[in-house]
Amino acid sequence: MRDTPAQFGGGRSRANLVEKAHQSIKLGSRSFAVASSLFDRTTRERVWLLYAWCRRCDDIADNQDMGGELGDQKNRQDRIEAIRVLTRRAFDGQPTADPAFDGFGMVAAECGITRDMADHVISGFALDASDWQPRTDGDMMRYCYYVAGAVGVMMARVMGVSEDESEVMDRACDLGLAFQLANISRDIVEDDAAGRCYLPDNWLVEKDLAPGQHAKPHNRFKLASLMPRMIERMDRHIAASRLGAAKLRFRQRWAILSAARIYGAIGHKVLDRGQNAWNRRVVIGPFAKIGHVIAAFFEALINRPKRPEPMPKWTRADLEPVKGW
Repeated sequence: MRDTPAQFGGGRSRANLVEKAHQSIKLGSRSFAVASSLFDRTTRERVWLLYAWCRRCDDIADNQDMGGELGDQKNRQDRIEAIRVLTRRAFDGQPTADPAFDGFGMVAAECGITRDMADHVISGFALDASDWQPRTDGDMMRYCYYVAGAVGVMMARVMGVSEDESEVMDRACDLGLAFQLANISRDIVEDDAAGRCYLPDNWLVEKDLAPGQHAKPHNRFKLASLMPRMIERMDRHIAASRLGAAKLRFRQRWAILSAARIYGAIGHKVLDRGQNAWNRRVVIGPFAKIGHVIAAFFEALINRPKRPEPMPKWTRADLEPVKGW
């Protein structure tokens, strides 16, 4: 029996994979879809291919469709192993029978995305599958790195940033961390309904909130008192990420700054609503998004970001796993 020859994309046409990835981002993340439209065509298509893999991994891990309602949570570890196997096949240029993984193999080959980068992201899904919850700030930030900071690093590779440009890679990680902090803040009640909590135990103890009770309506005032700390941290990582964006090409910079403004607005909307932040899902409307895109255009044009003082406490070097462990 002959081995299947390596062929990145699983034998599918690139145009077909890009179109399926485009549909994925339109359905899965309206905010990021808006920002991605600002990239040049090559970067835009590669961003869609990377996003489609992230979305598909998330859906397999949680047995859901496009981030919707969670399905049966049995056999979670088996689903994580399936993600690992499909991702390995994609890196090896083998067909996976799944366009999201085939597309990921193609974009990884084009941009130099490494297996370690992908493994970091998969490690975040594995934590969820093990009923993990953070005990400390460091635990929460390491989770943010796995599920979003590591994606930021891959995004930098998609935009042509080399491994040698460590400062830009670090700042891309900062943006991913900021995005996840915004997501955690917005989704506290939804996560609680799924049996998950991403707020550190030591934060809950400070407010005398028992895990599993923190999202109950009568505890929302205490819960809201944690948000200034969370959003201040998000803002600091966003400010740091602007230093990296300043070194990108104009359209890339514009797209990244647009995304930063939109996700930052989500976090601030949670903060502004106080104890009512979780009565209904926080969204940024289309006209507000247009406003953020316009503001980002001028910010990208001027391109004089200020260095936050101090810089964020948690860095990529602190959070990524040590090789060989």
